[in-house]
Amino acid sequence: MFTRVANFCRKVLNRESAETAPEDRRPLTIIPRDQHSISRKEISENALKVLYRLNKAGYEAYLVGGGVRDLLLGRKPKDFDITTNATPEQMRKLFRNCRLVGRRFRLAHVMFGPEIIEVATFRGHHSAHEPDDDDAASQAPVASLQAHNGMLLRDNIFGSIEEDAQRRDFTINSLYYSVADFTVRDYTGGMRDLQAGVIRLIGDPETRYREDPVRMLRAVRFAAKLNMTVDATTAEPIPRLASLLRDIPAARLFEESLKLLQAGYGEPTYRLLCEYQLFQPMFPLISRNFTEHGDSHMERMVTQVLKNTDQRIQNDKRVNPAFLFSAMLWYPLLEQAQKLAQEGGLVYFDAFSLALNDILDEQCRSLAIPKRLTTLMRDIWQLQLRLSRRQGKRAFKLIEHPKFRAAYDLLALRAEVENSAELQRLTQWWGEFQVAAPPSQNSLLGTLSEDGAAHQRPRRPRRRTPYRDPA
Repeated sequence: MFTRVANFCRKVLNRESAETAPEDRRPLTIIPRDQHSISRKEISENALKVLYRLNKAGYEAYLVGGGVRDLLLGRKPKDFDITTNATPEQMRKLFRNCRLVGRRFRLAHVMFGPEIIEVATFRGHHSAHEPDDDDAASQAPVASLQAHNGMLLRDNIFGSIEEDAQRRDFTINSLYYSVADFTVRDYTGGMRDLQAGVIRLIGDPETRYREDPVRMLRAVRFAAKLNMTVDATTAEPIPRLASLLRDIPAARLFEESLKLLQAGYGEPTYRLLCEYQLFQPMFPLISRNFTEHGDSHMERMVTQVLKNTDQRIQNDKRVNPAFLFSAMLWYPLLEQAQKLAQEGGLVYFDAFSLALNDILDEQCRSLAIPKRLTTLMRDIWQLQLRLSRRQGKRAFKLIEHPKFRAAYDLLALRAEVENSAELQRLTQWWGEFQVAAPPSQNSLLGTLSEDGAAHQRPRRPRRRTPYRDPA
């Protein structure tokens, strides 16, 4: 009995110390409608329905996070998140089209066809402890769970809007818009930082990064996306704590990599990731081959493919992660294939196939690239060996391959990066061949007779069985 009382007192003291810790607390600033630029016309109708219904039912409800931030910056929000004092169970009773998701953070998803409005209950301060014997004996559900390294494993502590504001990651994401009076509530100085173009973490940076190391990636992503600078205090611990990303599940890091590199600002994000030493835990195969001046074929390839991806997204063209990763990992793959060919005395094609498996296995340890993408990457890589062999019917078979266009684009990137005359001629030939009419295609194949004959393997004479007299 005494042990349980002591544990309870310890938890209360932990919570009180967390609540009284200096976390850049500032007095509430309420910004009236005539002093901000948010209009309900720019907010999703479905998000407004959720806000209105929560208010009508007697709950507090606010638009929060990136939606408010982007509206204030004159950008089109990608989604609209809502926070409320209604619990997830109360949300499920209020909305028939609601489902509860998440274990670490319990959330309500209100479904409107393809659009999902995410609703979170106000977060309170967590108690920093791991479950002990008494917790297990009492069989009570653990609302908050924290590992030895400071990472939050579970956190379903509910609180007030003031506590919720302090629990958010960055000040610019801690602005609350109310449809009840059309005001913006600022508890952390987020409006000031938004106007100054500063990414500032709420609370002690090292503690917050240890709670969730992905916040380091988010700081870099927002800085690149919004063209802002990371506050010096917020930035200082990042290089020291970058290795904490290895504790993040590979599946979650894969999803984060897409947000970082395939959102239209991948190239500036890549440079910031390298600056803060966050790229290495995600792409060890690439970072281990970085050069002093950053002018290797591999580094130029990474920079160029990210620039091309950004341009395609800005032009509303489709992008495929398989192509991005196959281009980024092409030169590590070549290096591994050459190593296996030299050390094992293998034929290059066999060494290339083994290297392909090695590269994918190692990369997937840090980023869990799904099989549907690694299958495409294999096709793109293997086609690189076939593009130079285009005599006879091979060229016609190659352009019918489903991944020919992606393989051709990688060939063009290689020619640009390496500035190779041979690759440039090959790229030009395939560029003309794939768009030419059949008669012109035959003419292009004819031009290979002289140049290509020298590269053809000499045909082995067929071995004939000696004639035997049946007598």
